[in-house]
Amino acid sequence: MQTAPFSDKTLHVVIDMQRLFAEDTEWGTPAIGTILPNVLKICQARPAETVFARFVVPQTADDACGSWKTYYRRWSSVTLDVLDVAMLDLVAPLAALADETSIIDKATYSIFGSAGFPERLKAAGIDTLIFSGAETDVCVYASVLDAVDAGYRVILAADALASSDEAAHTVVLNTLVPRLSEQIEVLSTQAILRIWQASRL
Repeated sequence: MQTAPFSDKTLHVVIDMQRLFAEDTEWGTPAIGTILPNVLKICQARPAETVFARFVVPQTADDACGSWKTYYRRWSSVTLDVLDVAMLDLVAPLAALADETSIIDKATYSIFGSAGFPERLKAAGIDTLIFSGAETDVCVYASVLDAVDAGYRVILAADALASSDEAAHTVVLNTLVPRLSEQIEVLSTQAILRIWQASRL
């Protein structure tokens, strides 16, 4: 089945491509290094249509809300009492492309938990979201499900997604996403770039 062209209201959403996940921390995701070239290709092709989500952590576990307190007591090494705040920065190649208008901080798994993000999409008339980044089975998938619920056309850049748990990454792409095949499309970076370029003509 041929993939339909992308509309001129398409946005590329890069999830959590940060030093916190790319470097040697308890949340380290080595596969980020593997997908970075593909994430970068999509960003460079459409920089004005790209936003970057950053997962922000609290100063201490007690600064978090509800069950997040328990979560950060388990992961106290990534609270800002221990972690250098610079670790929340995007990885260098992406940081060079981003500015304050394209960075969206979130304290939740889903980017839709970021204050003002759903309203921003609505104001811009966005109807299609392309997702890349990490982790496939956590923040990416949480964002994808919220995007589906909100009625967006959702595209996953399969070779621009990574997880610290390869088995979970595979389950999302091969088992969970196909259950929503009418609402989630899975494409390679090359296919996304080809379709997006053709949609411009």
